[in-house]
Amino acid sequence: MTLHFEKWQGLGNDFVVVDQLVTPERARTICDRRFGVGGDGVLCVEGIGGQARMTVLNADGSRPEMCGNGLRCVVGHLADARDIAEGELVVATDAGDKRCWFRRKGDGYEVSVAMGRPGLGEELRFEHEGRTWSFATIDMGNPHAVSFDAHQCGDLDGVGPALERARPGGVNVELCRIVDGAIAVIVWERGVGRTLACGTGACAVAAAACAAELVPYDEPVDVLLPGGPLRITVASADRTVTMVGPAARVFTGETVL
Repeated sequence: MTLHFEKWQGLGNDFVVVDQLVTPERARTICDRRFGVGGDGVLCVEGIGGQARMTVLNADGSRPEMCGNGLRCVVGHLADARDIAEGELVVATDAGDKRCWFRRKGDGYEVSVAMGRPGLGEELRFEHEGRTWSFATIDMGNPHAVSFDAHQCGDLDGVGPALERARPGGVNVELCRIVDGAIAVIVWERGVGRTLACGTGACAVAAAACAAELVPYDEPVDVLLPGGPLRITVASADRTVTMVGPAARVFTGETVL
C-alpha cells in the first residue's frame, strides 16, 4: 500500500503529515531517519474537508496528548488543502479542541494558537548524579518539567532521559535561562529525545516564568529555542496561553506501508 505524505517543520521540529491513522509500529518505521522518511513524529490528520482532528505519534510510536509545533504544521496542511490564505480553524486533539488563526507568510504560515490554561503543579526535586535539580511542573495537555537553574543547562542529555524515565508516563524536560527579557530554552521531549523546538514546552516555560515573576503577564515573551523563537503570551486574568510561530512544508512524497 502506498502512503502519500507531506513533510512539515516548525522551527526544525519536523513531522510526517498523513491524512489517515497509522499504527505505532508504522510510525516508528516512517520516522526512522535512515530507513524511513525521517521525523520527530507522525501527524495523522482526519477531516480534511470538515471538522479536523490531529493525532500525534512520536518517533518511538508513543502517543502524546498534544504537540504545539505539530498543531501549527497541521493547520498549515489544512490551509493548503482547503486553499485558504488566511483564516481560523478549530482542530480536535487528545488534549481538547484548539482554536487557531493563520496567515500565509513567506514560504509557509504564521499560526496563532489558543493553547488554554496550564495546570501548575508542585515543585519537583530530582536527584541525578549527585546533584539536586529543581523543576516547576506544568501541564499543557502534556506534562512538562521546567528548570531555571542556569548552571544546569549543559546537562540536558543526562538529566533529560533520566527524568523522563523516572516519571510515570514520562515527562518533557526544559532547561531555561532568562536572557535580556527573553527565555532561552533547550528541550528533551519524551518519546523523541533532544529536539530543536517544542511548542507546548515553550508555553510551559512562559507559564512557569510568569508564575515565578521572571517575566510579566499580558506581554509577549520570546522563547528562544535552538530552532528559533516562539512568541508566547500568558494572560493575567485567566492564565490562558497563546502561542505564535511558523510552520512550513518541506516536501511531499510517497512511501510504501
